Amino acid sequence: MDEQYPIEYYEFFVSFNEGDYYTCHDLLEEMWMTDKDNLFLKGLLQMSVAIYHYEYGNIKGARLMMQTAHDYLQAYRPKFWGLDLERVYPFIEQCLCIFPKEMDRVAYEEVGDLPKIPQLLVYLENN
Repeated sequence: MDEQYPIEYYEFFVSFNEGDYYTCHDLLEEMWMTDKDNLFLKGLLQMSVAIYHYEYGNIKGARLMMQTAHDYLQAYRPKFWGLDLERVYPFIEQCLCIFPKEMDRVAYEEVGDLPKIPQLLVYLENN
């Protein structure tokens, strides 16, 4: 029988794949607030926040959040809650390499000049 997850977790996948990282933050935070020991949720939360920061020019925040996501999710590899983290980790590592290290912030008008991050589609797999 397939495992059942909180509805917010399913909604996270839809929002993430649509590029709505702010909503991802809200959904994951709602779940994490009821289970603060769940560093898997916190890691996904930090990854979503990192992308959101990057899209708005907060490069330093993006670097810090993505590194935190990398650290939190490590213990849940290779797969947790139906998410194949071996597909997520290359994305996280690519982002950490792409985020410019020589700058902390750019104006929103200049975000389009930043290196593009790869696209990651996330989906649930059977355990």
